[in-house]
Amino acid sequence: MSKIVLIGANHAGTAAANTILDNYPGNELVVFDSNSNISYLGCGTALWIGRQIDNPDGLFYSSEEKLRAKKAAVHMQTEVRRVDFEGKKVFAADKNGREIAESYDKLILATGSLPIIPKIKGIELENVTSVKLFQDGQRINALMDRPEVKTVAVIGAGYIGVEVAEAVCRRGKKALLFEAMGTSLSSYYDDWFTRDMDTVLADNGVELHFGEQVQEIKGAGKVQALVTGKGEYAADVVILAIGFKPNSSLGAQDLEVFANGAYKVNLKQETSKPGVYAVGDCATVYSNATGGTSYIALATNAVRSGIVAGHNVCGTALESAGVQGSNGICIFDYKMVSTGLNMAAAEKAGFSPAYTQFEDTQKPGFVKGANHKVKLRIVYDKKTRRILGAQMASRYDMSMGIHMFSLAIEEKLSIDKLKLLDIFFLPHFNQPYNYITMAALSAT
Repeated sequence: MSKIVLIGANHAGTAAANTILDNYPGNELVVFDSNSNISYLGCGTALWIGRQIDNPDGLFYSSEEKLRAKKAAVHMQTEVRRVDFEGKKVFAADKNGREIAESYDKLILATGSLPIIPKIKGIELENVTSVKLFQDGQRINALMDRPEVKTVAVIGAGYIGVEVAEAVCRRGKKALLFEAMGTSLSSYYDDWFTRDMDTVLADNGVELHFGEQVQEIKGAGKVQALVTGKGEYAADVVILAIGFKPNSSLGAQDLEVFANGAYKVNLKQETSKPGVYAVGDCATVYSNATGGTSYIALATNAVRSGIVAGHNVCGTALESAGVQGSNGICIFDYKMVSTGLNMAAAEKAGFSPAYTQFEDTQKPGFVKGANHKVKLRIVYDKKTRRILGAQMASRYDMSMGIHMFSLAIEEKLSIDKLKLLDIFFLPHFNQPYNYITMAALSAT
């Protein structure tokens, strides 16, 4: 039996802890986390801020008490300051400055990621905040309650920025959305989809500022305006949603890291140092779309990596199946989902990508009631015809369809496999000529 030290207890760390405690009770588990809470679902922050859920209580699925009840030793609000990888020892200090040292047989790093904070003038002003932790959500929620807060600038139009902009509008505030790229969500979707999302945002009151990079935040102690290369805009609050970077400072000098600083791991989540594992946002993943090491910070990836590491540290060999980066978003009831690579990402990865697409209503025209259009694009490699990615969008919930494309990427299926795929038809559900079949048949 082993003594296992786990540093970090959010999604990946919680998954690793539960795997160890539920399946291998003979091992000793010591958990360190610098925060005061465990397992916060940050993806629900915008729902809470936008009053689409009553309160944040349901955004937590574990706790210090739950881990202790399973016999883990838990140190909350405790910062790990140094790891002696050769001596296998962790050195930490709690909120009162009390020093703690723990030896280990196996170590799991689940230190997550940190918000990217741009180095611009005024970033330290009051009412400038990032959005990641529960405490960030509390801060933003409190700001939205203030009647003097009328205009909120959101920097970054990725998933979090778009969701926060929606939440700001739902709270009756004016939302300005700034993005250096020319459209929203460009990392995940092609223009055929992102332009629709841009329209949805604008139609619901979000003021779009694409192709504008923020240069300065102005104010006398508190935010008053934001400056880009195209002008100056009054704002009472600035929310940073630029993205995240791996929180890998503890082992950056001792472990092999990826280009962005994430710990490089194998399919068992083991780092370059035997007995040391890394999971979640601080670690790399294996992308089945590109066939190589990548970095995709998603809660789903974090949970799977924690499960894999939990079994391996306890002696059960288990390898990750790799990931496709499947994801989705719903803004003002417009739904978009994707998996694998869009056209730009496929080109960057060295493929010769092509796409086939189709748009149709979900159900036959004779069916009464709402019958929304569905857009589908499948990206594939022209040389091998292997499916590289897929994107779907509709006001209808077609999200389950993306899982099939995720499996197709993992199994390296060709676009031609879908041309005569056995897809059932019933008017209650779909069209006799299904958009998946129609898109595949039109692939050249």
